[in-house]
Amino acid sequence: MIPLSKILLPVDFSERCPGAARYAASLASRFQAEIALLHVVEPLHYDVAEMEFAVGLAHDVAPARLDQSRRQLDSFLETELAGARVTRVLLEGDPALRIVEYAHQQQVGLIAMPTHGYGPFRRFILGSVTAKVLHDADCPVLTGVHLDATPELPTTAFQTILCAVDLGPQSRKTLCWASQMAAEFGARLLLAHAIPSIEARPGDYFDTGLAAELASAAREELARLQHDLPAEVEAVVEGGDPPHVICRLAADRHADLLVIGRGSAAGVFGRLRTNAYAIIRQSPCAVVSV
Repeated sequence: MIPLSKILLPVDFSERCPGAARYAASLASRFQAEIALLHVVEPLHYDVAEMEFAVGLAHDVAPARLDQSRRQLDSFLETELAGARVTRVLLEGDPALRIVEYAHQQQVGLIAMPTHGYGPFRRFILGSVTAKVLHDADCPVLTGVHLDATPELPTTAFQTILCAVDLGPQSRKTLCWASQMAAEFGARLLLAHAIPSIEARPGDYFDTGLAAELASAAREELARLQHDLPAEVEAVVEGGDPPHVICRLAADRHADLLVIGRGSAAGVFGRLRTNAYAIIRQSPCAVVSV
């Protein structure tokens, strides 16, 4: 069973937060979980010329900022989180650090937060706070550029879940999490692996059978990974650029949740630095990084 008794919802009071809140509310309702609505007040930063003046005002400005943030937090997302058990938490410090610390200390089961992208270039942008949380958090993190397109009512249900694995050490954990989520929602589960393209240099000999051998080995490993799952899972192995392959599969199969692994220093996805970042930015649906 997925340990989802508490969901962490970090907010910066922007228009990107309601979408993540609706996902959090839907999952909280399904798992009878508590939502921790967290806002972190960053310390003020001054250059040397302003430092002396700032020190003189510190005792007056800091309490006012905290009071304003507290008032804003107390009423934020009331509509989206109506009916949910919500604890509103205000902290000071570096946002990413405080989010990760709180999630670890409170044994949070999932962090739900939006990406940072805006406009036509949003698919290429991942906010620094989100990137740090994705990299450092111990628990799964739900994010995506399309969270703000979530239906207005907190009734989000997953019908098709695509689990993408790199066949590294984290793959089994990733598949188990996706399988349990699919069982909880009665969703169809698909398993995918992308084999990076191997191109020979001009004039070099290229073994055309190598791709077939890699695909066969990948299918065998996928079969081993799902050996003791409660139900058989459709597995797809394709060659090509991993982010492109995975995101295209998510779109073609109409997936409404994409689950990927993280945490291993090796493998196709690495420590969420290359392909996984691209998948999160380009995915047509929400992404959970396990």
